[in-house]
Amino acid sequence: MTETAKLPSMSADDNADDDLAIVRRIVAGDRAAFEVLMRRHNRRLYRLARATLRDDAEAEDALQDAYLRAYRSLSQFRGDAALSTWLSRLVLNECYGRLRRHARRENVVPIVSSNTADIDIEAMHPSDSEPPDSAVARAEMRALIERKLDELPASFRTVFILRSVEELSVEETAQCLEIAEATVRSRHFRAKSLLRESLAREIDVAGSELFGFAGARCDRIVANVMSRIGKRDGTDRSD
Repeated sequence: MTETAKLPSMSADDNADDDLAIVRRIVAGDRAAFEVLMRRHNRRLYRLARATLRDDAEAEDALQDAYLRAYRSLSQFRGDAALSTWLSRLVLNECYGRLRRHARRENVVPIVSSNTADIDIEAMHPSDSEPPDSAVARAEMRALIERKLDELPASFRTVFILRSVEELSVEETAQCLEIAEATVRSRHFRAKSLLRESLAREIDVAGSELFGFAGARCDRIVANVMSRIGKRDGTDRSD
């Protein structure tokens, strides 16, 4: 199963109930349920890590370590916040820790805090009949936007991913990042202004596939985490 598989449409309450059921299965020793959990949240959490760290490989490593921390700590999850929010905070904490360690090695103060932010882009989806030249042009535009996003302050970049790419609400973004809703809105506005200044009209041609998360990356992260869990439990998993 890859992440392209469609899940039935569910309300936020249905998702929360389903997440709690998965957590209970994992805590009871069902390791396969943890794979379900990862595949459900993988793309959003990877994008969050990628926006924070600005490096594909580093984001994958941080996400895997955060998943392992989640696996060890799930028994402490009480459902006071959404599971996606709880997981996002674990990922952010892992990313911030890595940034602090890098900064110490380079003797530079990291430009990051738990106060992160956002921006907005109009999606452009590929069509089956699209000429190859158009697909190449869109890929180049997407790469340009990703580079411009990487140039934004971390506080704007992360909220952009949550609000515009993952389409979280202002309230959900504020809960995830533990900042005020007014802060989310103001940073959202400021970040859009910065991007528009940088990209001018090109901003309107942006794609929804920023920091692509293909099935291969999803499978690699899941396989690596499950292998490390197997080693930790003394029972390597073989498919």
